[in-house]
Amino acid sequence: MKIILLGAAGFIGTNLVIELAKNPDNEITVVDREKSYFKNIIDLNLPHVNIVESDLTMDTDYEELVQNKDLVYHLISTTVPTTSNQHIAEELKANVVLSANLFEACVKKSVKKVVFISSGGTVYGKESKCPLNEKTPTNPITSYGIQKVSIEKLLYLYNYMYGLDYRIIRLANPYGPYQRPNGVLGAVTTFTYKAIKGEEINVYGDGSVVRDFIYIDDAIRGIQKIVNGTDRHHTFNLGCGYGTSIKQVLNTIERALGIKLNVIYTEGRKVDVPFNYLDIKRFETAYGSLNPIGLEEGIRKTAEFMRNIFQEVK
Repeated sequence: MKIILLGAAGFIGTNLVIELAKNPDNEITVVDREKSYFKNIIDLNLPHVNIVESDLTMDTDYEELVQNKDLVYHLISTTVPTTSNQHIAEELKANVVLSANLFEACVKKSVKKVVFISSGGTVYGKESKCPLNEKTPTNPITSYGIQKVSIEKLLYLYNYMYGLDYRIIRLANPYGPYQRPNGVLGAVTTFTYKAIKGEEINVYGDGSVVRDFIYIDDAIRGIQKIVNGTDRHHTFNLGCGYGTSIKQVLNTIERALGIKLNVIYTEGRKVDVPFNYLDIKRFETAYGSLNPIGLEEGIRKTAEFMRNIFQEVK
């Protein structure tokens, strides 16, 4: 299968490429703004992977990129939830209009399927009760979430008008190998990194915020089942299916690594939904139990990866 991943140099893209490259029948093209972003993929010397350096903007020639491709992964995002409300109009244009251009190109070039990694953590907002299923109203409180919902609706529209097949994965909070421990995304990864280095950990609020954390290998396994499956649904939640508070995450890191953490609590943020965890019954009905690993085991695996990759981490 001829596969292209747009915005592929990040955390999810890297892990997807590693998995997809295991199949010798896959011809994989990965695209991002600079080739240097693909250092991890280059270092792994994966077979059948072609790296393309290209801006991914509204002006990009997406028809050229998706020419002769069977499957398109849409991983492009110019923003993160915590800062997306600062430049709402610009972010909507940069992500939603871009996506419309991409889907238009997919139709013209007869792409068989588009996979969009949406956000289970932001599309539902704060008013609904957990666990959140796919029929829960989507009322985001961040521009990031609005962008994701808008792109989802565009896919529905292109399917309705042109028959473009698609899958939407509303992914929870993945963590693990190849996620940058810079605090922008990924509380588990960032806290684990800081714990190993003996650095201060900053927590917004009192640690009562609840999220659905899923180890990246489980997330990738679930994504592949959805992408390759034949279930009639186009949209799936994907997470562990239960909530864990930030305080519980910190306690689990201490227990898993045997390290006493230095935690500083600061004022909470309006963009943080108090409770968010996903109902994954639709996925498990279609594709069987996910059986994700527990948080403690995931933290140990993440710490082991960091010690092997980052020289300054002991």
